[in-house]
Amino acid sequence: MLPPLLLLLLLLGTPGLQSQGQEPVEEPPEAESPSEEDGVLVLSQHSLGRALQEHRALLVEFYAPWCGHCQALAPEYSKAAALLAAESAAVTLAKVDASAEPELTEEFGVTDYPTLKFFRDGNRTHPEEYTGPREAKGIAEWLRRRVGASARRLEDEESARALIDAQDVVVIGFFQDLQDEDVATFLDLARDALDMTFGLTDSLQLFEKFGLTADTVVLFKKFDEGRADFPVDTELGLDLGDLSRFLVTHSMHLVTDFNSQTSPKIFAAKILNHLLLFINETLAAHRELRAGFTEAAPPFRGKVLFVVVDVAADNGHVLQYFGLKADEAPTLRLINMETNKKHAPAAREPITAASVTTFCEAVLHGQVQPYLLSQEVPPDWDQRPVKTLVGKNFEQVVYDEAKSVFVKFYAPWCSHCKEMAPAWEALAEKYKDREDIVIAELDATSNELEGLTVHGFPTLMYFPAGPGRKMIEYKSNRDVETFSKFLDNGGELPPEEPAAPSPEPPANATVEPKEEL
Repeated sequence: MLPPLLLLLLLLGTPGLQSQGQEPVEEPPEAESPSEEDGVLVLSQHSLGRALQEHRALLVEFYAPWCGHCQALAPEYSKAAALLAAESAAVTLAKVDASAEPELTEEFGVTDYPTLKFFRDGNRTHPEEYTGPREAKGIAEWLRRRVGASARRLEDEESARALIDAQDVVVIGFFQDLQDEDVATFLDLARDALDMTFGLTDSLQLFEKFGLTADTVVLFKKFDEGRADFPVDTELGLDLGDLSRFLVTHSMHLVTDFNSQTSPKIFAAKILNHLLLFINETLAAHRELRAGFTEAAPPFRGKVLFVVVDVAADNGHVLQYFGLKADEAPTLRLINMETNKKHAPAAREPITAASVTTFCEAVLHGQVQPYLLSQEVPPDWDQRPVKTLVGKNFEQVVYDEAKSVFVKFYAPWCSHCKEMAPAWEALAEKYKDREDIVIAELDATSNELEGLTVHGFPTLMYFPAGPGRKMIEYKSNRDVETFSKFLDNGGELPPEEPAAPSPEPPANATVEPKEEL
């Protein structure tokens, strides 16, 4: 029997004494310190918490080693980290191999790669989604405008002039009260409009200098009319959407040359109608057409975006999209970016300010019918197991009530289309003797169809036999076995038979991706 004192000590749990067989308590492991690679922190489940504590502003990229977009981003991401480090910016860049960290992937709802999230002040539960560019300077500027001021405070004419002279496009908010909620709206917009430089002032001297008496946002530019004013509504205040549209519209040249540098802004512009002048810049007679084209543009600002396409430059893809050849220049085309409807002048008349104006007004008033692209029907279109469709034979084949037709809409440059091509050929070979089933394909970049718009590639559509012009989009696995089940079951997949449980794929694994237009 234990002595009374020793028994009491054991009951009280005196340090250093434990009963026989009792396991010692294990302390939780300390948080790991993040490692670093090319100036970017490498995080894991065990080091993220510590990184959030040590860095008040932290941008985290969730990537997968096999992801092509992630591989393209990697050098730009490291360059951005170097740019910010060189100026001692109070922000840190980090990355997580999401394929190796499923807990973090699930915690932050990562479903695509790469996904970037911005954490402030250690807040783990409400990170901001990164919405900026994927090149070094753009990433750095996006972060600067979050950890610093998104607009420069201007006190006098000298500082205002210095800002205006430094950039091609500068936006200055003139507000009589910098505590007004309109100022917060202005600064919110400035955080994300990375292609513009912003200033802010409440100086009466500057109000007078620029001829203002009320709150106004002014866009200064070194081209066209030089300045555009957006008065703040005294009753409704500053509307973020209206101001954003105003700045996009007026920050662009009245006439924009299409090239790799300007195309992102052209496609991002919230102007639905684009008028394109196709010319050969090597010919003086073509270059002279710019004057009339530019003269016609001002009344259509905000309604029609005027664009010049040089057919002598590397713009073959634009010509193809409009069904044109270089020797057809000079010519005009007007496209609505929402409906993808294309319009051409009824006759080849001289391109002048008057003819451009007349054509634009006619299209906007619905007086010009859109045209549809179509290749010519190949003589051997039905000689292979996979039938070749174009715009001119599509309806005849697809809406034959005696046949069910399964069509692949593809783009010649689409990698996903190329990957599934063998399966599509094998499917056609399997059903080549079935008179009631047709396997076909259509190049959707060179053929357009009334009432059917393709937004991504490949798109697979099933047109069942019978009346009614029915259409069913196929969205399952792209293999011969699944295709066959779909066809044999009349355009729908049969219910799956119960099977033994198998490991689920990662939440962010896309089984059958498409490439967008």
